[in-house]
Amino acid sequence: MGKVLWHITMSLDGFVTGPGGDMSWMAGYAGPNPAVDEVLSRIGAVLIGHRTYFGPDGDGPTDEGRVYGGAWTGPQLVYTRDVPEHPDPAYIFVDDLAEAVATAKAAAGDGYAVLIGAAIARACLDAGLLDEVLIHVVPTLLGDGTRLFDRPGGDGTRLEQVSVTHTPVCTNIWLRVPR
Repeated sequence: MGKVLWHITMSLDGFVTGPGGDMSWMAGYAGPNPAVDEVLSRIGAVLIGHRTYFGPDGDGPTDEGRVYGGAWTGPQLVYTRDVPEHPDPAYIFVDDLAEAVATAKAAAGDGYAVLIGAAIARACLDAGLLDEVLIHVVPTLLGDGTRLFDRPGGDGTRLEQVSVTHTPVCTNIWLRVPR
């Protein structure tokens, strides 16, 4: 069975969204990136967190909010305790974290079950369900928004560096969660 990978883009000052959940700050940072190409070729399923799926207004995904801008298609799951009364058939909604991860891994086969969202990644790390992290750090300072990882009090979780690569628009940091 595949691994659970948290794949995310972050500003230099540690934010993954701007104020109010704004994602428009990422415009202009696309471009050739072998790390992204590798991940896209290895994704078997995507597991999206509640806030990422429902968006800052709670309206659900928009065409602009498609996973990987539509560059990837496949099984998409949403972890939420607020399953819609009339769920979008393009998504599988699961209200239990361990079940959501197990379902995503089964759907991914030998590929990655990729986490999309900061809160779901934190929950998976806390539950011992996260295997790897790939962060694209882009040279912008947002000053506010959703932090990459926010755990008041912290616990000093150490990650193992797998690789660091660079493109003209970002630095890719690939990490492993030790067991």
